[in-house]
Amino acid sequence: MVFYRHVLVKCIYIFIVMKSLDSFFEQAIRQQASDIHLVGGEKPRLRIDGVLVEIYDTPLPPKELMSAIFGILSLEQKKTFEETHELDMGYKLKDTRFRINVHQQEGKIGLAARLIPHDIPTPDYLRFEPTLKQFTTLIDGLVLVVGPTGSGKSTTIASMIEEINKQRKAHIITIEDPIEFQFEDKQCLVEQREVGEDTLSFAEALKHVLRQDPNVILVGEMRDPETIAIVLTAAETGHLVFSTLHTSSAAEAVERIVDVFDGAKQKQILIQLSAVLRGVVAQQLLPTVDGHRVVAREILVNTPAIANLIKENNISQIRSVIQTGTKDGMVTMEHSVKALLDEGLIDKETAEKRLELQRKV
Repeated sequence: MVFYRHVLVKCIYIFIVMKSLDSFFEQAIRQQASDIHLVGGEKPRLRIDGVLVEIYDTPLPPKELMSAIFGILSLEQKKTFEETHELDMGYKLKDTRFRINVHQQEGKIGLAARLIPHDIPTPDYLRFEPTLKQFTTLIDGLVLVVGPTGSGKSTTIASMIEEINKQRKAHIITIEDPIEFQFEDKQCLVEQREVGEDTLSFAEALKHVLRQDPNVILVGEMRDPETIAIVLTAAETGHLVFSTLHTSSAAEAVERIVDVFDGAKQKQILIQLSAVLRGVVAQQLLPTVDGHRVVAREILVNTPAIANLIKENNISQIRSVIQTGTKDGMVTMEHSVKALLDEGLIDKETAEKRLELQRKV
């Protein structure tokens, strides 16, 4: 009897997979997960408060999973995946958007989905420091939000963009891959362009964006030299630009931008960056004592001292200037972590681990 019940459960489970992926997405929403991981031949998992949790005991059948995933793809998306075995896309279920990556591993299909909340969190909810709030009042220049995957970079930028949307009469253009948070016009006119749907690439969109009369530009990610060069030019010509990088610290973000270019071009980039950079926010998500997560941030403000270090390519000295730059609104990661510990939001072990990693950066 137990055997037949097990077979029945497995058949129902396979039927659900074959019919639709929405059951997994709905479960992720109910359990307030941040990510979904579906891989052929593996048990499905959700990431909840930073921890991967198995949600079924039975591995996903690869063929049925591929059929289910292909069921939510357009003909063009199917063609892209079949040619490259890689696909980034957006998906919406009711009021929740998902940023999806479809890929192949060991010959089997896999899907990773990030849940994008419908409501854009406020600066107070995200515990914005005063300096972050001041970044939303800037008229021009470049603001970077950096950190590892899953550290909340997109959420932080979305919150800053939404503040501008509420406070100014301006034209905001976002270039994303795919579109994540959806903005509704408040005081601003907001246009959102998706790479692959509305434009061929970040660089291609940026070539034309300056002719569209923007005040504020969001570039989802600075992936290549061409995109970085155009971002710097946009910031240099009177626009406020927000973007992200996958680096662990503010100094590393500056170094990454410079290192993308060869020796002959680096001097020009250093001069441009020293002039247009307004700030860098490097953030990490840490587990709280009640099982959730809270953000710790390092904040760099481009003071004349920082600008001179960038111009002279003395990037290694930036960290020491951040340590002495409290009066200018700068915050070290160490200070942020210790503040969370003092508030009782994180425990001593979590703080010590984060501080030990920070010393190695």
